[in-house]
Amino acid sequence: MIAVFLQARVDSTRLPGKALLTLGGKPMVQIVMERLRKISADLYVLVTDRNGKQSFTPFAEKVGFTVYEGSKEDVLGRFCRAIETFKPKTVIRATGDNPLVSWELAQRILSEHLLLSSDYSAFQGMPLGLGVEVVEASILLKAEKETEDPYDHEHVTPYVYRNPDKFYLHRPLVEPEYRGRFRVTVDTETDFRKVEWIYQQLESVELPSLEDLIPLLRGIEGS
Repeated sequence: MIAVFLQARVDSTRLPGKALLTLGGKPMVQIVMERLRKISADLYVLVTDRNGKQSFTPFAEKVGFTVYEGSKEDVLGRFCRAIETFKPKTVIRATGDNPLVSWELAQRILSEHLLLSSDYSAFQGMPLGLGVEVVEASILLKAEKETEDPYDHEHVTPYVYRNPDKFYLHRPLVEPEYRGRFRVTVDTETDFRKVEWIYQQLESVELPSLEDLIPLLRGIEGS
C-alpha cells in the first residue's frame, strides 16, 4: 500500500499559525492537501499533533485526508506510530509549509522509486518547496530504532539519507527545466508574501500545475 503522509502543525515558531494563513481564500494546509490528492496513492493521512488535529480536521475531511495525532516533538516517532496504525509499505512524505508542492514531480519520483525498489527517493536541484520524499515504511521503522539524535527525530528522514552505506538511495537531479536555487517553502512572513503573490497571478487557475508555476518561478529567480 502506498500512503501520502503530510506532516503539519499549527504552532510554527517563525510564522505562528502559518498553516492556516489563506491563499486564494483557502488555508494553506488545505491547498497542500488538495495538491497531494492528485498523487496516485491508496491512503492520504495528515500526520499532526493534538493542536493540529483540532485545527486541521475540518479541512482534512473536506479533501479526503485522514487525521492522525501523534507526538508533538518526535516527528519520526509520530510517523512510525502512523505506519504501525495504517500499515503502508511505501510512504510519500510531504510537509504543510509547501503550498506549491508538485504532484507531477511527486508522481514521477514515486514511479522511479517503485521501479528501482529504492529505500529512499527524492529529486534534487528544484526550488525548495516543490518536492516530496518517498521512503519505505520499514526503513523509517529501522531509523527510529537506530538513531537517538534529536535532529533525526525532528526531521524524519535525515538518518536515512545521511547513511548511504546502509540504505539504497535514489536522489537524481530533476530535469534542467525544473531546476532552481530559490525557495518557495513558507517559513517566514517574507516567504508567505512571495507565495501569496504567485497565487494572485494565477487566481483564475484552481490548482496551478507545474507548467503554470515554472514561468513565474523563473521570473522570481531572475529578479
